This record gives sequence, C-alpha cells and structure tokens, in this order.
Amino acid sequence: MFNFQNKNNEFFDLFVESARYFYQGALIMDEVMQDPGIAVAKMKEIIDLEHEADAVNDKIIDRLNQTFITPIDREDIFSLVNGLDDGVDFLQGTLQRIVIYRTGPAKEGAISLTKLLLESTEELIKAFSLLKDIKKNRVQILESTHKIGKLESEGDRVYRHEIAYLFDNVKDPIELIKWKDILENLEETLDHCEDVSDMIRGVVMKYA
Repeated sequence: MFNFQNKNNEFFDLFVESARYFYQGALIMDEVMQDPGIAVAKMKEIIDLEHEADAVNDKIIDRLNQTFITPIDREDIFSLVNGLDDGVDFLQGTLQRIVIYRTGPAKEGAISLTKLLLESTEELIKAFSLLKDIKKNRVQILESTHKIGKLESEGDRVYRHEIAYLFDNVKDPIELIKWKDILENLEETLDHCEDVSDMIRGVVMKYA
C-alpha cells in the first residue's frame, strides 16, 4: 500500500521544492545581515518568494485532495506542508521588523542565528530529498534531523548570550526592544526548523 517508488513521489519532489524556498528565505536574511542597506529591496524579494512558496504548498494540498492512496499518511503530508509554509512566513516577518525598525548594522548574535538558520534549512532540503526511499535512507535522514537539533541547541545558546549582552550593554531602551524582538523571531524560526525535522523523524519512525 505504501510504495515509496510509485507515482506519488511527486509529493516528495514538491516537499523538496518547498524546503528550497525556506532556504532561499534564510539566504535573503543572511544577505540583509551582511548589508542592512539592502533590507528594503530584499523585502519585495522575500514577499515574492513567499507567494511562490504558497503556490507550491497549494499544489501539494491540491494533490492531496486528488489522491486516494498517498505514500505517507495524509495527516503527515498536511503537517509537513504547513510547517514549511510557516517557515517562510517567519522569515518574512523578521525582515519586516528589520525594515520597520530601521535597525542599522546587525548585532553579532543576529548574524550567528541567521547562519544557523542557513545550515538548518540546508539539512531540511537534504532530509526531504531522501524521503522518497525512507527505508534505504533512514540513517541519513535521521543524521540530518539530529544535526538540526544540534543547530537549534546552539541557537538557544547564542540567543541567551545575546539577550544578556543587550541588557548589559545597550543603554537605549528602544534599541534594546528592537533587537530583542528580532532575536526572538530568529530563534523561533530556528525552533521551527527543529519542529519540522521532528515531523520528518516521526515519518521515518513510522515507515522505516
């Protein structure tokens, strides 16, 4: 019933495409961290990216509604597609804050968290690329999810350190509030990467 080599591999191809949009959003965020002067221009880019990601995710849902027998549980497909969609939304929301707050040069912790996001979304692409043959690729998929967990733990450490630094060193309360909010959003996006990887791990445990 659950043949991962069948025509429903289209689901997995679309998951990979959606994960790549998540990575591209992290890449845009990284570019802004390196050069805050491009934030406004990149805002349009990430909005366009979010629309393209929505189109792919809508295609997955349409495919789900048209398919009687799916390669994995319908609930798992629905959870994964929503998880990927939310990831791009998180990044768009963070960039919106950078533009609205006119933050100027990025704090070191924000740069570090964005680098961790790049690594995490790369691992998500890798994990989704291997899902077509869960039994064969079980070990490699779980290696990627384990790495994402380690990246998220490192993100927690960076976040705590940077928040403490802000309260110790930033005297302007408005500046403190701006960066605290941005750091929280970046850390929540990294947490979300781990949430999606946990969903993938659950699928592996179910079908491997």
